[in-house]
Amino acid sequence: MSLRQRLAQLAGRLQEPQKVARFQRLCGVEAPRSRSADPREDEKAEAPLAGDGRRRGRQAGASGGPRPPGGDCNQCPDKPAGGGAPNGVRNGLAAELGPASPRRAGALRRNSLTGEEGELACVNNWPLYYLFCFGTELGNELFYITFFPFWIWNLDPLVGRRLVVIWVLVMYLGQCTKDIIRWPRPASPPVVKLEVFYNSEYSMPSTHAMSGTAIPISMVLLTYGRWQYPLLYGLILIACWCSLVCLSRIYMGMHSILDIIAGFLYTILILAVFYPFVDLIDNFNQTHKYAPLIIIGLHLALGIFSFTLDTWSTSRGDTAEILGSGAGIACGAHVTCNVGLILDPSLDMLPLARLPITVTLFGKAILRILIGVVFILIVRNIMKKITIPLACKIFSIPCDDIRKARQHMEVELPYRYITYGMVGFSITFLVPHIFFFIGIS
Repeated sequence: MSLRQRLAQLAGRLQEPQKVARFQRLCGVEAPRSRSADPREDEKAEAPLAGDGRRRGRQAGASGGPRPPGGDCNQCPDKPAGGGAPNGVRNGLAAELGPASPRRAGALRRNSLTGEEGELACVNNWPLYYLFCFGTELGNELFYITFFPFWIWNLDPLVGRRLVVIWVLVMYLGQCTKDIIRWPRPASPPVVKLEVFYNSEYSMPSTHAMSGTAIPISMVLLTYGRWQYPLLYGLILIACWCSLVCLSRIYMGMHSILDIIAGFLYTILILAVFYPFVDLIDNFNQTHKYAPLIIIGLHLALGIFSFTLDTWSTSRGDTAEILGSGAGIACGAHVTCNVGLILDPSLDMLPLARLPITVTLFGKAILRILIGVVFILIVRNIMKKITIPLACKIFSIPCDDIRKARQHMEVELPYRYITYGMVGFSITFLVPHIFFFIGIS
């Protein structure tokens, strides 16, 4: 057997949903009682379907009641472009909510596109459940909307800006790669889907794993030598952060082992190629006279390109959101630098020493986070209420059903790009001005 065949065989084994299901059972996650009592029966029922995502259907009857796994599956239509599972539908089956003890049942938020609910699974190990819920949140919007502002407002604006540059690059390439490869999520059953928020997206590579790898590694690369701390602390942070996020995606039933490994290695490759240019990109964003026009045009063009890769899924909106946030933060930083509101420390001040934590310092940091996050959430809600109806009106798209309206590129792209562009601009320009006026900058 050649090396290529061995690697293909290994990749096939790492992609098996049965391995995800075994990891879940090892961590105390059991399938709902509506499934077969023996997990091996679920694996046997799923085996004929594991190789082709297009053959997976929905488990539903005329009355909406549960049926045995593998019975009466509807065949999904092929994609116009060919290959991969159809997008905009669930990639894998989700069992109906079965009777489970409330003490042991856990279900996460619904799918943002289809309204699909998470499974009511039996959880035997609650500490692991909450640990992995925290790990998966390290790759979601709530984390990003507090983490990057915290760096920019309280710690080091330069590191915060450059983290955003790396995050936008890594996430954009990851989302586009998903829509090119078009591999479906792990099949359920045998996998228990504890989270279905991103279930309409493709699986390979895991962008949670990419973000969970890129952010801690970039933090250490950007801060070591700039701040005084032992390198060992940074290496421990990388190992813990990356492991927690990657394992949480397998635990939630959203990715195979192969998806996670591919996401990790893909991120290392991206960082090796593009990290040397981060300093150049940040300096250009700050100082070049035409930087705002180039930033807005480039990010918008990348967004339009990503919308052409495939039919609708939630990844379209996520990509536009990432690009809009990156463009807004870069443009806000450009204006802030030119008005002299926030200045980076000079090179002769490096390495920076950790300031002693006092009640005043801690109180100002908390106050900045509270005021700043509330302000950008208000901006986000206002822009959302303006951009969606406006885009529907301009492009003559009915907006009675917002979810359906957002499945049109003419609505989703301007909504996400403009809304999160304003959020990013607020983070680096408007909010720092508010801090300056109220005396907590």
